Amino acid sequence: MKRMGMIFRAKANKALDRAEDPRETLDYSYQKQLELLQKVRRGVADVATSRKRLELQLNQLQNQSSKLEEQGRKALALGREDLAREALTRRAALQQQVSDLETQHQTLQGEEEKLTLASQRLQAKVDAFRTKKETIKATYTAAQAQTRIGEAFSGISEEMGDVGMAIQRAEDKTAQMQARAGAIDELLASGALDDPTGMAKDDITAELDRLSGGSDVEIELQRMKAELAGGTAAKPAIEGGAPGQERQAQPQDRPRFDKS
Repeated sequence: MKRMGMIFRAKANKALDRAEDPRETLDYSYQKQLELLQKVRRGVADVATSRKRLELQLNQLQNQSSKLEEQGRKALALGREDLAREALTRRAALQQQVSDLETQHQTLQGEEEKLTLASQRLQAKVDAFRTKKETIKATYTAAQAQTRIGEAFSGISEEMGDVGMAIQRAEDKTAQMQARAGAIDELLASGALDDPTGMAKDDITAELDRLSGGSDVEIELQRMKAELAGGTAAKPAIEGGAPGQERQAQPQDRPRFDKS
Protein backbone atom coordinates (compact mmCIF):
# COMPACT_ATOMS: atom_id res chain seq x y z
CA MET A 1 0.00 0.00 0.00
CA LYS A 2 2.86 2.35 0.77
CA ARG A 3 4.41 1.69 -2.63
CA MET A 4 1.08 2.22 -4.38
CA GLY A 5 0.64 5.51 -2.57
CA MET A 6 4.11 6.64 -3.63
CA ILE A 7 3.43 5.68 -7.26
CA PHE A 8 0.12 7.52 -7.19
CA ARG A 9 1.71 10.66 -5.73
CA ALA A 10 4.53 10.51 -8.30
CA LYS A 11 2.10 10.21 -11.19
CA ALA A 12 -0.11 12.95 -9.77
CA ASN A 13 2.92 15.21 -9.34
CA LYS A 14 4.01 14.55 -12.93
CA ALA A 15 0.51 15.31 -14.20
CA LEU A 16 0.45 18.54 -12.21
CA ASP A 17 3.85 19.53 -13.64
CA ARG A 18 2.51 19.09 -17.15
CA ALA A 19 -0.65 21.04 -16.37
CA GLU A 20 1.10 23.85 -14.48
CA ASP A 21 1.73 27.07 -16.36
CA PRO A 22 4.41 29.22 -14.63
CA ARG A 23 2.70 32.38 -15.83
CA GLU A 24 -0.57 31.41 -14.18
CA THR A 25 1.29 30.51 -10.97
CA LEU A 26 3.02 33.90 -10.93
CA ASP A 27 -0.26 35.72 -11.53
CA TYR A 28 -1.87 33.76 -8.69
CA SER A 29 0.99 34.59 -6.32
CA TYR A 30 0.76 38.26 -7.28
CA GLN A 31 -2.97 38.21 -6.62
CA LYS A 32 -2.40 36.74 -3.16
CA GLN A 33 0.17 39.43 -2.36
CA LEU A 34 -2.29 42.11 -3.43
CA GLU A 35 -4.91 40.59 -1.15
CA LEU A 36 -2.42 40.60 1.74
CA LEU A 37 -1.51 44.22 0.99
CA GLN A 38 -5.18 45.11 0.98
CA LYS A 39 -5.62 43.50 4.40
CA VAL A 40 -2.67 45.45 5.80
CA ARG A 41 -4.05 48.68 4.41
CA ARG A 42 -7.43 47.86 5.91
CA GLY A 43 -5.72 47.28 9.26
CA VAL A 44 -3.97 50.63 8.98
CA ALA A 45 -7.29 52.28 8.22
CA ASP A 46 -8.94 50.57 11.21
CA VAL A 47 -6.16 51.67 13.58
CA ALA A 48 -6.29 55.20 12.17
CA THR A 49 -10.05 55.24 12.71
CA SER A 50 -9.66 54.13 16.34
CA ARG A 51 -6.99 56.74 16.88
CA LYS A 52 -9.21 59.43 15.43
CA ARG A 53 -12.09 58.33 17.67
CA LEU A 54 -9.82 58.62 20.76
CA GLU A 55 -8.75 62.07 19.65
CA LEU A 56 -12.38 63.15 19.48
CA GLN A 57 -13.05 61.74 22.96
CA LEU A 58 -9.95 63.47 24.28
CA ASN A 59 -11.10 66.79 22.87
CA GLN A 60 -14.50 66.35 24.50
CA LEU A 61 -13.00 65.44 27.88
CA GLN A 62 -10.56 68.32 27.69
CA ASN A 63 -13.39 70.70 26.89
CA GLN A 64 -15.40 69.33 29.81
CA SER A 65 -12.37 69.66 32.08
CA SER A 66 -11.87 73.26 31.04
CA LYS A 67 -15.56 73.98 31.58
CA LEU A 68 -15.51 72.46 35.11
CA GLU A 69 -12.43 74.48 35.96
CA GLU A 70 -14.18 77.67 34.84
CA GLN A 71 -17.31 76.75 36.82
CA GLY A 72 -15.21 76.12 39.92
CA ARG A 73 -13.57 79.54 39.57
CA LYS A 74 -16.96 81.24 39.28
CA ALA A 75 -18.41 79.30 42.27
CA LEU A 76 -15.37 80.20 44.38
CA ALA A 77 -15.71 83.83 43.34
CA LEU A 78 -19.32 83.77 44.48
CA GLY A 79 -18.38 82.25 47.81
CA ARG A 80 -19.68 78.81 46.97
CA GLU A 81 -16.71 76.80 48.01
CA ASP A 82 -18.73 73.59 48.07
CA LEU A 83 -19.67 73.98 44.40
CA ALA A 84 -16.11 74.86 43.56
CA ARG A 85 -14.85 71.72 45.32
CA GLU A 86 -17.41 69.55 43.44
CA ALA A 87 -16.39 71.03 40.12
CA LEU A 88 -12.72 70.40 40.82
CA THR A 89 -13.52 66.80 41.91
CA ARG A 90 -15.29 66.10 38.65
CA ARG A 91 -12.48 67.76 36.78
CA ALA A 92 -9.97 65.46 38.45
CA ALA A 93 -11.97 62.38 37.38
CA LEU A 94 -12.05 63.67 33.83
CA GLN A 95 -8.31 64.26 33.91
CA GLN A 96 -7.80 60.59 34.81
CA GLN A 97 -9.88 59.55 31.82
CA VAL A 98 -7.92 61.95 29.66
CA SER A 99 -4.67 60.43 30.87
CA ASP A 100 -5.89 56.91 30.08
CA LEU A 101 -7.09 57.95 26.65
CA GLU A 102 -3.80 59.67 25.90
CA THR A 103 -1.97 56.44 26.76
CA GLN A 104 -4.26 54.48 24.41
CA HIS A 105 -3.83 57.17 21.78
CA GLN A 106 -0.05 56.86 21.91
CA THR A 107 -0.30 53.08 21.65
CA LEU A 108 -2.61 53.26 18.66
CA GLN A 109 -0.43 55.88 17.07
CA GLY A 110 2.58 53.60 17.42
CA GLU A 111 0.67 50.66 15.94
CA GLU A 112 -0.50 52.85 13.11
CA GLU A 113 3.05 53.89 12.33
CA LYS A 114 4.22 50.27 12.35
CA LEU A 115 1.38 49.15 10.09
CA THR A 116 1.97 52.08 7.76
CA LEU A 117 5.66 51.21 7.51
CA ALA A 118 4.80 47.54 6.93
CA SER A 119 2.28 48.54 4.29
CA GLN A 120 4.89 50.64 2.51
CA ARG A 121 7.42 47.83 2.60
CA LEU A 122 4.87 45.33 1.40
CA GLN A 123 3.85 47.71 -1.36
CA ALA A 124 7.47 47.97 -2.50
CA LYS A 125 7.79 44.17 -2.37
CA VAL A 126 4.61 43.71 -4.38
CA ASP A 127 5.78 46.24 -6.97
CA ALA A 128 9.14 44.49 -7.28
CA PHE A 129 7.42 41.12 -7.57
CA ARG A 130 5.13 42.48 -10.26
CA THR A 131 8.12 43.71 -12.29
CA LYS A 132 9.92 40.41 -11.86
CA LYS A 133 6.72 38.51 -12.65
CA GLU A 134 6.22 40.33 -15.93
CA THR A 135 9.89 39.81 -16.83
CA ILE A 136 9.68 36.08 -16.12
CA LYS A 137 6.41 35.79 -18.05
CA ALA A 138 7.87 37.58 -21.05
CA THR A 139 11.00 35.41 -20.95
CA TYR A 140 8.94 32.23 -20.61
CA THR A 141 6.64 33.25 -23.46
CA ALA A 142 9.63 34.02 -25.70
CA ALA A 143 11.29 30.71 -24.81
CA GLN A 144 8.04 28.87 -25.45
CA ALA A 145 7.70 30.54 -28.86
CA GLN A 146 11.30 29.72 -29.74
CA THR A 147 10.76 26.12 -28.71
CA ARG A 148 7.65 25.81 -30.84
CA ILE A 149 9.41 27.38 -33.82
CA GLY A 150 12.35 25.02 -33.37
CA GLU A 151 10.04 22.03 -33.11
CA ALA A 152 8.19 23.19 -36.22
CA PHE A 153 11.43 23.49 -38.20
CA SER A 154 12.71 20.14 -36.95
CA GLY A 155 9.31 18.48 -37.37
CA ILE A 156 9.31 16.96 -33.87
CA SER A 157 6.32 18.86 -32.58
CA GLU A 158 3.03 17.01 -32.25
CA GLU A 159 1.23 19.26 -34.74
CA MET A 160 3.99 19.10 -37.34
CA GLY A 161 4.30 15.37 -36.75
CA ASP A 162 0.63 14.94 -37.64
CA VAL A 163 1.11 17.10 -40.73
CA GLY A 164 4.16 15.07 -41.76
CA MET A 165 2.27 11.80 -41.35
CA ALA A 166 -0.63 13.16 -43.41
CA ILE A 167 1.76 14.20 -46.19
CA GLN A 168 3.44 10.78 -46.11
CA ARG A 169 0.07 9.02 -46.34
CA ALA A 170 -0.94 11.24 -49.25
CA GLU A 171 2.32 10.54 -51.07
CA ASP A 172 1.96 6.80 -50.48
CA LYS A 173 -1.60 6.78 -51.81
CA THR A 174 -0.56 8.87 -54.82
CA ALA A 175 2.30 6.51 -55.64
CA GLN A 176 -0.01 3.51 -55.25
CA MET A 177 -2.59 5.02 -57.60
CA GLN A 178 0.08 5.90 -60.15
CA ALA A 179 1.46 2.35 -60.04
CA ARG A 180 -2.04 0.90 -60.42
CA ALA A 181 -2.81 3.18 -63.37
CA GLY A 182 0.46 2.21 -65.07
CA ALA A 183 -0.22 -1.49 -64.56
CA ILE A 184 -3.71 -1.18 -66.03
CA ASP A 185 -2.33 0.67 -69.07
CA GLU A 186 0.23 -2.07 -69.64
CA LEU A 187 -2.43 -4.78 -69.35
CA LEU A 188 -4.72 -2.94 -71.78
CA ALA A 189 -1.85 -2.45 -74.26
CA SER A 190 -0.90 -6.13 -74.11
CA GLY A 191 -4.48 -7.25 -74.60
CA ALA A 192 -4.64 -9.01 -71.26
CA LEU A 193 -7.52 -6.70 -70.37
CA ASP A 194 -10.27 -5.46 -72.67
CA ASP A 195 -11.13 -1.80 -72.82
CA PRO A 196 -14.65 -1.67 -71.26
CA THR A 197 -15.34 1.70 -72.83
CA GLY A 198 -14.91 0.31 -76.41
CA MET A 199 -12.88 3.38 -77.35
CA ALA A 200 -10.42 2.99 -80.26
CA LYS A 201 -6.74 3.42 -79.76
CA ASP A 202 -5.06 6.65 -80.72
CA ASP A 203 -3.71 7.17 -84.28
CA ILE A 204 -0.08 6.46 -83.46
CA THR A 205 -0.87 3.21 -81.67
CA ALA A 206 -3.17 2.08 -84.50
CA GLU A 207 -0.51 2.86 -87.15
CA LEU A 208 2.16 0.98 -85.22
CA ASP A 209 -0.14 -2.01 -84.83
CA ARG A 210 -0.97 -1.94 -88.57
CA LEU A 211 2.69 -1.82 -89.59
CA SER A 212 3.73 -4.57 -87.19
CA GLY A 213 0.77 -6.73 -88.18
CA GLY A 214 1.25 -6.31 -91.94
CA SER A 215 5.03 -6.73 -92.07
CA ASP A 216 4.86 -10.54 -92.13
CA VAL A 217 2.35 -10.51 -95.00
CA GLU A 218 4.48 -8.15 -97.07
CA ILE A 219 7.57 -10.29 -96.59
CA GLU A 220 5.72 -13.43 -97.69
CA LEU A 221 4.26 -11.62 -100.67
CA GLN A 222 7.69 -10.42 -101.86
CA ARG A 223 9.08 -13.92 -101.48
CA MET A 224 6.33 -15.37 -103.64
CA LYS A 225 6.86 -12.71 -106.32
CA ALA A 226 10.58 -13.49 -106.41
CA GLU A 227 9.88 -17.20 -106.85
CA LEU A 228 7.43 -16.54 -109.68
CA ALA A 229 9.76 -14.14 -111.45
CA GLY A 230 12.67 -16.59 -111.21
CA GLY A 231 10.66 -19.46 -112.70
CA THR A 232 9.48 -17.42 -115.69
CA ALA A 233 13.00 -16.30 -116.67
CA ALA A 234 14.53 -19.82 -116.50
CA LYS A 235 12.09 -21.41 -119.01
CA PRO A 236 12.98 -19.27 -122.13
CA ALA A 237 16.68 -19.74 -121.48
CA ILE A 238 16.37 -23.53 -121.67
CA GLU A 239 14.32 -23.43 -124.87
CA GLY A 240 16.54 -21.02 -126.86
CA GLY A 241 20.07 -22.10 -125.86
CA ALA A 242 22.50 -24.50 -127.67
CA PRO A 243 22.85 -28.04 -126.49
CA GLY A 244 25.30 -28.28 -123.72
CA GLN A 245 25.66 -24.50 -123.48
CA GLU A 246 23.95 -22.61 -120.83
CA ARG A 247 22.53 -19.20 -121.53
CA GLN A 248 24.00 -16.36 -119.50
CA ALA A 249 21.62 -14.62 -117.31
CA GLN A 250 20.61 -11.24 -118.56
CA PRO A 251 19.95 -8.28 -116.38
CA GLN A 252 16.30 -8.29 -117.30
CA ASP A 253 16.13 -11.91 -116.18
CA ARG A 254 16.95 -10.94 -112.62
CA PRO A 255 14.01 -11.08 -110.25
CA ARG A 256 12.49 -7.74 -109.64
CA PHE A 257 10.75 -6.93 -106.42
CA ASP A 258 7.72 -4.80 -106.37
CA LYS A 259 8.48 -1.69 -104.44
CA SER A 260 4.91 -1.00 -103.87
